[in-house]
Amino acid sequence: MAIVKSFAVSDTNGQQGDMFYIKHGSNNFTIIDCCITDDNKELLVSEIEEIARNKSITRFISTHPDEDHICGLEYLNEKLGLLNFYCVENDAVKDDETDSFKEYCKLRDDKEKHYFVKAGCRRKWMNDNDENDGKNYGSSGINFKWPKIENNDYQSALKAAAEGKAYNNLSPIFTYSIKDGASFMWMGDIESDFVEKVKDEIDWCQIDVLFAPHHGRKSGKLPVDVLNKLNPKVIIIGEAPSENINYYQGYNTLTQNSTGNITLECIDDMIHVFIETDCYAYDTSFLEDKNIADSDYGFYIGTIVV
Repeated sequence: MAIVKSFAVSDTNGQQGDMFYIKHGSNNFTIIDCCITDDNKELLVSEIEEIARNKSITRFISTHPDEDHICGLEYLNEKLGLLNFYCVENDAVKDDETDSFKEYCKLRDDKEKHYFVKAGCRRKWMNDNDENDGKNYGSSGINFKWPKIENNDYQSALKAAAEGKAYNNLSPIFTYSIKDGASFMWMGDIESDFVEKVKDEIDWCQIDVLFAPHHGRKSGKLPVDVLNKLNPKVIIIGEAPSENINYYQGYNTLTQNSTGNITLECIDDMIHVFIETDCYAYDTSFLEDKNIADSDYGFYIGTIVV
């Protein structure tokens, strides 16, 4: 069994943020971005500490250093002692450095802790299990589709970050796949016009769950030909303001503005969906009812069969 959780969170400025974790079926635990404030830090981090306690490998994947994706990183690192910090290789700077950005730079530049991701990268226990090492940590099933660092448009994104101008298009694209089970994709805050430029260089694959880029904003709307290749069974739309959201008409969606936290319990070929709120007004007819009881995960609203 594996668990994928998407938190409904906001940063200290009230900007809706991103924060996820994956409790792998192997001996791995993965955190993707963070958005931790004084209001939620004890609750969020205590949950993560409890789940990660029984895992031998904990990694943190940072999509990009905007505050709504790194807020509270210093607190998370203080509590967990992050030893595996994954990000793209970059020289991002900011005129107004928050404590969270300073912590990002410290981890990014720490040669003993950072791992720079790119398309096709291989790493022990991320996607390459060495069965002869005697530790048997297993593979996490995470694979990076982007970036291709030699790409000219990506080099322009790196330059913009190094000049302190923009950071969204640093975001990598990566999947988490379970053998004979569910598959997921994250894209950070990558922007629609950037995807249009580079889409032909990305090896798109069919997935079951897509976390819509840029919190589901119109500025992150994916091209139709990319969506056709991904063919997701559900798109989870983040917490952008409703007037800025692209609702992906024609696709099954869950809107986190209304669900609160979303927990996806992956067992065999099924994803059981639990949400924080007990009243979700949008269409869930695409989910199958497997008569699962509500639990500590939240209120059960149905199952995706993969």
